[in-house]
This record gives sequence, structure tokens and C-alpha cells, in this order.
Amino acid sequence: MTAPVLRIFSYLPNPRVWKALIAADLCGVEVEVVGDEPPNLGNWLWDYDARPLPDEERTADSPHARRGRRGFSGTLYKTEAFLRAHPFGTVPAAFGPGGDVGVFESNSILRAVARAGAPNRQLYGRDGYEASRIDSFLDADLVFAREAQVYLLELREPTAATHARMAAAYEFYLAGVESALGRAEYLAGDALTIADIAFVSDLAQFLGERRGRRRLAAIGLEPISRRGREEYPRAYGHMRELIETDAFSKYFEGYLPREDSAS
Repeated sequence: MTAPVLRIFSYLPNPRVWKALIAADLCGVEVEVVGDEPPNLGNWLWDYDARPLPDEERTADSPHARRGRRGFSGTLYKTEAFLRAHPFGTVPAAFGPGGDVGVFESNSILRAVARAGAPNRQLYGRDGYEASRIDSFLDADLVFAREAQVYLLELREPTAATHARMAAAYEFYLAGVESALGRAEYLAGDALTIADIAFVSDLAQFLGERRGRRRLAAIGLEPISRRGREEYPRAYGHMRELIETDAFSKYFEGYLPREDSAS
């Protein structure tokens, strides 16, 4: 069996991990994913060889005990090797073979997979200029995704300020995507690239805000994406079209809120 080019540890299911898996499927490279549902990651040892910890190893005086941040409360258990490879201590956390090299941030993990699979498919462009254009979309996507992560976490107790900030990020990003798709079939040009993969994954995850519509209504607000199809028809159409393809549907089937399903 071919050794994986990356091993990823993360909460699951996670569209940010699906980015790498979609690219891996398209490029014919092996990526291994290890993880659990978000509430259960506090019971795991965060490491290249991540594993569930028995009760007797989950103690306050454990050398691996760390204070949870960024969406995780309480105590987490992370090895020194994990933190050397991942200085920000976040997931998804990818490792090169052997675990010495850590790759963090989902778009960087996506890039690593595309580079490894470049002999089979040019998802990261045909030259440095095309790769740099793709990077431009990935960087814009990352700004949007960062805001979305904060917003979605705060939907348990939404505020008008967070909603307004997210609305501005959403409108800026989707307007750019809409403009790009008015000039080409795919975001970065005439072929599918990792820019399209990242866009679909992060927009699909953002649409989870609609599950918080009742909490938003309680403070007089509506989901930001409520008129997405009408306001950004090319962007939403591009997402739905790609989600219908085999490479995407195996991960996204049943994930989107019903009104944004590909059906």
C-alpha cells in the first residue's frame, strides 16, 4: 500500500479537511485522516500518532495537559512533538511522513496535497504565475473563512456586531467570486483548481449559519446568506454544480442545509 503523503488529525466531519481529500482523490494521492467528533477531541492525545486516551491518562498533572483555545474549552492533551510541528496548536493538523513536519491551516494543507499530486493533475496551476493567482483566491478565502469561524461559533449567542462584521466579509468575498466567474468558467481560469475546492468547502460550511436562524431571529436578524442565490447566482451556481460531481458529492452529500442542496 502506498504511504500517505499527509496524515491529518482533526475534528470530524470537517469541510476544511474535505478540501485536502477532494484534491487527493483528483490527484490520485493518499491522505490519511484520524479524528473524532468535536466534543470528543478532549479525550484524545493530539499527536502524529493521535489516539483516544484512557481515563487514567487524562489528569491535570499529565505532561500533555494544555488549556483549550479556539473553540475548545477545558483541558486538551497535546504532546511536545505536536506543538513543535503545530505551534498554534490548532486542528486540522497535518503531518508529513514520519510526523516531523507539520502543516497547518486548511488551505496550506490543500496546497501540500496539490503539490504532491502535481505529476497527475495540475490543480495548483501550470506555472508560478498561475499558482500565484490561485494563491490570491486562497488568501481571500482564508480571510472569509476566519471571520466565518468566529461567527459560527458565536451563533450560540449571536450579537449584532458579529453579524455585521460577518456580513461585510461575506459581501466582499462573494462579490469577488461572482466577478471572477463572470469572466471564466472556474475561479482562477479555464480549469478546476484548488481555488475552487477551497471556495466550495468554506462557503458550504458557512451556510451552516442557517441552522441558527431562530437565535438570529430572537435578536431581530436574519441569516446573512438568506438571499445568496439571488445576489450571487454565479457563485452559488458554481458551488452547486461542483457539489454534484463525484469528487465533491462523496463528502458533501447531506451536509448542506436543504434549501442549498445540489438537488
